[in-house]
Amino acid sequence: QVQVWESGGALVQPGGSLRLSCTVSGGVFSIYRVGWYRQAPGKQRELVATITGRTTNYAESAKGRFTISRDSSKGTLDLQMNNLRPEDTAVYFCNVQRDPFDVAYWGQGTQVTVSS
Repeated sequence: QVQVWESGGALVQPGGSLRLSCTVSGGVFSIYRVGWYRQAPGKQRELVATITGRTTNYAESAKGRFTISRDSSKGTLDLQMNNLRPEDTAVYFCNVQRDPFDVAYWGQGTQVTVSS
C-alpha cells in the first residue's frame, strides 16, 4: 500500500525559507510525477508546483521563489520555498503518481505559517 507523508512545515517570518519533504513508502520503485499543492483556510486547494520526469511547472505565485526537486538516488522529493510571504500560509500537500495511468496518492499535509 502506497503511503505519502509530508514534513518540514513550520512557523516562519516573512522573507524566510522552508524546505518541505515528501516521503513515499509501500514498495514504490519509481515516481512518474510529484505535485505540491496547498490549501489556505476557506480556500480551495491549489497547485503550487509539479515535476514530471525532469520537467517542472510552477504556479505564478511560486515562480522565482519556490523550487521543486527530486533526487532518485536519495529518494527525496522536496519543495524549497524562499522569500516566504504571509499569503503562502496554508497546509501543503504532496501528490504522487507512479506512472501516467496511476491514481494520485495524497499525504495528510504539513502546515506552513508565515507570520511576524
